[in-house]
Amino acid sequence: MHKIVVNSTPIISLAILDKLTLLTKLYDQVYIPQAVYDEVCKEGESKAGAKALKNADFIEIVSIKNKEARDFFSTSLHKGEIEVMVLAKELEADLIIIDDYQARKHAKYLDFKITGTLGVLLKAKKNNYIENIKYLLDKLIKNDIYIGDNLYKKILNMAGE
Repeated sequence: MHKIVVNSTPIISLAILDKLTLLTKLYDQVYIPQAVYDEVCKEGESKAGAKALKNADFIEIVSIKNKEARDFFSTSLHKGEIEVMVLAKELEADLIIIDDYQARKHAKYLDFKITGTLGVLLKAKKNNYIENIKYLLDKLIKNDIYIGDNLYKKILNMAGE
């Protein structure tokens, strides 16, 4: 059973693409901490992702148990990013899906296995759940999701496009 914990940006990005259900196709158990739900659905009511997340019955929303653990993280991280790592530790998750560079650095330091939105898209293509990544990357960029030129080219190369 693959247990994953997902941060807000991948939720929003996959919702923009209408591909949030890829998570349930690729992974057995999908969790988000309460802080991520709040970021997407309460603080970002008008943002892409709020409606999709509220309707995603395959995503389990969990409150972290060790609230003091948040204090051990750098204040440069958002509450949701911190709770993703705390929850992943508590659940002994196999993977966390997180896009933010600083958060990824912290996660790597803590020995979490990580991927991001683009890694999910690559895995989905490999498993024949999507046919074309370029169109999806372009759609993300048009919706103000930043993807650097080098990363864009690298992902297309990895996807064979």
